[in-house]
Amino acid sequence: MHSVLDDCKERMTKALAALDHDFTKLRTGRASPSLVEDITVDYYGTPTPLKQIASISIPESRSLTIQPWDRGAFAAVEKAIMKSDLGLTPVNDGKIIRINIPALTEERRKELVKIAKKYTEDCRIAMRNVRRDGNETLKKMQKDKDITEDDLRTGQADIQKITDEQIAAADKALESKEKEVMEI
Repeated sequence: MHSVLDDCKERMTKALAALDHDFTKLRTGRASPSLVEDITVDYYGTPTPLKQIASISIPESRSLTIQPWDRGAFAAVEKAIMKSDLGLTPVNDGKIIRINIPALTEERRKELVKIAKKYTEDCRIAMRNVRRDGNETLKKMQKDKDITEDDLRTGQADIQKITDEQIAAADKALESKEKEVMEI
């Protein structure tokens, strides 16, 4: 029974980590390499994350510079950034690609908050699926006479407690991201 609880907690923690990773891709007013590092570039016919074919740096708080290691990749990197839904415009000077990050409009901020809420809801759904899987495993164990009915109830209560804690953590992460996005 403890292995089921540990497995549930571990899987819910991974869902929370995935949510945090998704939040790093949401652009606030500041430049961050995580905004662009996972953009997929068509590099000689192979979809490749940008961070694997270029170095990304932050010369100022509102700009990024991307320097592909291969000169032939400039056009592909530029095209991939344009196609991404980040709303960023790359400027290529032949040696380096610069991206100026404009201040967010009120409308774009609200859009980003909606996206953050969607990511959080996806995380909650994943956690509820983990809870359901854990409860089904416990019911199967009880049916196979591995645990008693009291153990089943206790286990389900523990899984619910873990789920509530993890969902509260996801809500807290959303709240802080919302605050960060709406901050001018």
